[in-house]
Amino acid sequence: MQHNINLNSPDITGLLERAIQEDYSLGDPTSSSLFKSGVNGTAQIIARQDGVCSGIPIAKKILLAIDQTLEIQEICTDGQDLKESQVLIEIKGNVKSILAAERTTLNFLQHLSGIATQTSKYVRAVSKTNTRIVDTRKTTPGLRRLEKYAVLCGGGRNHRQNLGDGILIKDNHIAALQAIGHTITSIVELAKNQAPHALRIEIEVESKDQALEAMQAGADVLLLDNMSAQEIREIIPHLNNGLITEASGGITLDSVEEIARTGVNVISIGAITHSAPALDLSLDIVQAFNVDAPKR
Repeated sequence: MQHNINLNSPDITGLLERAIQEDYSLGDPTSSSLFKSGVNGTAQIIARQDGVCSGIPIAKKILLAIDQTLEIQEICTDGQDLKESQVLIEIKGNVKSILAAERTTLNFLQHLSGIATQTSKYVRAVSKTNTRIVDTRKTTPGLRRLEKYAVLCGGGRNHRQNLGDGILIKDNHIAALQAIGHTITSIVELAKNQAPHALRIEIEVESKDQALEAMQAGADVLLLDNMSAQEIREIIPHLNNGLITEASGGITLDSVEEIARTGVNVISIGAITHSAPALDLSLDIVQAFNVDAPKR
């Protein structure tokens, strides 16, 4: 499945420029001392484990930012399943340029493919249900747009991009308002009266009583926080058909299918962005020509 990301947006362009400068601002004296500029070759980025691909356009943009003369063949596409030893990208051109771009390119590809892979595991675990897997705002500062893109590559959906994307009344909002005399009902009513009319009202609830009170007050979405599958099953039958339910908190790959089978509409998983292990990828030089002997 193809997913699009605007590589020319100022935030993405700025992020990649900073990443390149972080690693290459003082050049690469190792490669410069070993190779003359005329040494060309072919490199491949290879999967060292099964997973899901994400970040190919990012990798290409980084490589070309280092050297516009590099020839890049995109063998895999974002969202594609990967098998161990599969080639994702083949690069031809100046060996020094390829080596200069290696680490920054792999850092993005491994991180984003790791998120896509972890997301895919959750999506597949609930594939026999109608429940959607969505991400959260628990992302790496500065990388949210890319990390949420990687979630899409893994078959998940995006929750709010930022605070302005919707009304989500969390436990701390509730605690502060209850301390000054508000109830679940009055909190929902306050949001409905004060918030922009186009935004849905979602509120976190921790019990059946709170869920029913929020529903009756006119909430659009209930966030069922840290509830067991049994607790959710006891709530779902009492809710209006149009009400959206989201389960979150402490849900793992071992428990996600059971939670999905309760009939909840959405399961949000922070771990797919904040704890996804990097996918094991490597960049290997597979051919070189016109190579000068190393200096001794």
